[in-house]
Amino acid sequence: MREYTIIRRPEPMDWAKVPELPIDTVLWNTEAGVRAWAQLCWDDGALWVRLRAREREIRAEHPAGAPLAMPCQDSCLEFFFSPAPGDERYFNIEYNPNCCLYLGFGGERARRVRLIPKRDPLDPVAKRTEDGWEIAYHVPFDFLRQFYPGYAPKAGDDLRANCYKCGDLTVREHYLSWNPCTSAAPDFHRPRDFGRMIFV
Repeated sequence: MREYTIIRRPEPMDWAKVPELPIDTVLWNTEAGVRAWAQLCWDDGALWVRLRAREREIRAEHPAGAPLAMPCQDSCLEFFFSPAPGDERYFNIEYNPNCCLYLGFGGERARRVRLIPKRDPLDPVAKRTEDGWEIAYHVPFDFLRQFYPGYAPKAGDDLRANCYKCGDLTVREHYLSWNPCTSAAPDFHRPRDFGRMIFV
């Protein structure tokens, strides 16, 4: 199991000071020349996330705000995490370069639900880069407390998580993860394959 340290958010915010996490496990024999990285930090109010991809052939068909769109069909960067030890439920946050969001929550696949808020609670900002694209957002702890009352992480706490890069309908289909996935076919919804992230 891979581990990553989530540092306190720099003041002023400076992603150059936040350690990178490589999304570098190529899955299911789908090498497509795509590479990706994640960075996470935290403060008393939120978990801050930045995901970046080096990807030349970007697909971005689904628009932001489309409630039933599937951003995983496009170029997509994803963060899945389970905040509470011993609780099998987890969030899946999936974005394409247009900030089209798929936000899911629950335990095993048959009992998961897609959350469709009136406005995106994560305030994402996406941009194209010279060799790909990136997206940054924050997950407010007030939002998490709707599902985990009293949730307030402190130094030494941890969460189980994984970061992914995919593109189901891109020119070259691809799947990458931070912590390796052990399924025989493409499937990111496997909490058993999550790594450990530690707040410091």
